[in-house]
Amino acid sequence: MKAINIILYTALASLTLSGCELDIDPISDATELTEGTQTEESSAVLKDRQAALDQRLNLYEQFRNRQEHWSLDMKLIADCHSDNGYAGTTGAEVVPYETNSIDASNSVLSRDWTRYLEDIAKANVLINGLDDLKNKGLVSDAEYNQWKAEGKIFRAIIMFDMARIWGTFPVITDIARTITSDNVEEVFPTYFPPRTESAECYAQIISDLEDGELNAPDFSATDRTILTKTVAQAMLAKVYAEKPVQNHSKVVEYAEKVRNTAGLELEPEFANLWGYDDEKKDCLKRNTSEGILEVQWTTGNANWESWMYGRCLEDYDYYFTWAKWVTPSRDLIEDFTKEGDEVRFNETVVYYECTWSNYYPASHYPFMYKMRSGYNNHYKLRLADIILLEAEAYAYQGQNSKAAELVNIIRNRAKLNNIDESGDMIEKVLHERRLELAFEGQRWFDLCRNGKVEQYMNAVYAKDNGRLAQKRAFDANSYLLPIPQTALDENVNLEQNPGY
Repeated sequence: MKAINIILYTALASLTLSGCELDIDPISDATELTEGTQTEESSAVLKDRQAALDQRLNLYEQFRNRQEHWSLDMKLIADCHSDNGYAGTTGAEVVPYETNSIDASNSVLSRDWTRYLEDIAKANVLINGLDDLKNKGLVSDAEYNQWKAEGKIFRAIIMFDMARIWGTFPVITDIARTITSDNVEEVFPTYFPPRTESAECYAQIISDLEDGELNAPDFSATDRTILTKTVAQAMLAKVYAEKPVQNHSKVVEYAEKVRNTAGLELEPEFANLWGYDDEKKDCLKRNTSEGILEVQWTTGNANWESWMYGRCLEDYDYYFTWAKWVTPSRDLIEDFTKEGDEVRFNETVVYYECTWSNYYPASHYPFMYKMRSGYNNHYKLRLADIILLEAEAYAYQGQNSKAAELVNIIRNRAKLNNIDESGDMIEKVLHERRLELAFEGQRWFDLCRNGKVEQYMNAVYAKDNGRLAQKRAFDANSYLLPIPQTALDENVNLEQNPGY
């Protein structure tokens, strides 16, 4: 694979943006990295071992401090752009996800594209900088292998999101050469590369995760925030489920590795994953038994995201004066009701009285409940997701009994009756994933992966009378979202996705 030698072309163009809180320079600050000395051949980005430690921490902090694109916007894309939710608010950047009228001018997509590329650039600083430090004898072999593996897993997670949203993207793996008067014609075009073919994008993601599985830390029973071997295995199961590289045997292989990890098991009670302790003003539990990769916020360092969806229970009336994002749809609520699924419904949806009536009467208004305080865990990966992915893979292989057995593990926790192996097992697994993983950024991608977008989404507007009117029918071009116009303007080598 030919790696593109670039630090982050969008960072250059972002200098022209105003009123934006984004980090402009992917090298976040001199105390974390280097003083910025460069050569014509490469950028010297890590000056010593402490710089590497700081940059490793910087990657982990990205999960906590920059959750707009990988958490908030992912719920908008995966749940409001599917049949799980309504946009909630009336913002011009949000409503198109519900009405299927997203175009290249959408500011949310523009933010996401830029921030994902910034995240990749930060990972590249660590991954590439460690080579130089090792050559100088400034880090041990063990440190080099582990930190590089963590950087690659982080990069793969970001690239995977980009692949699912846009299909392809520029594969950026190296640090840019400095532009000089002598090399400007050669080097400058590398700052504005074309997108890479889908197969190459996924090959890079898989390569990073395979390296991560070899050299990342072992799974920790007491700390679920670490980019471990098990995180790499869970991500490989998810990657191999996607159409461009779909391999159901690989999904089963990696899901089995995850399920056989010592110390990893489903929480006995679904409520343990989401509960709030009002007396302690804290989440009910961190480092849950089924968390594979958790993002955690501790008391005194709360996550602002909770008040975007409803009430934040540690400060009940805080910012509860305007319509919230990601409102549960009637179609989803009806699905819970038909299933008799009170256990998961009560942890997924809550009703409050409010002062707006965009979708429901203000006196009895439903809100997304899985991020109910600033101290809730965010599950980037959890075991139930992987179990149901394995069930999906077995269903595609025609092994319905194995698929049903795995689905029933999840249903038993929800106090629901077992399913049998008859009928359309793909539909049964998809239904179970909807109820188990609602508002965790999965539903849209489940529909895309299973080729169900047109079937489900063109029908939901007729049966869900609470949705805003559909502006455009879903078709084969709807599975990918548009490349932001800002990115196209900055880089003439990019091409728009079909249909936009």
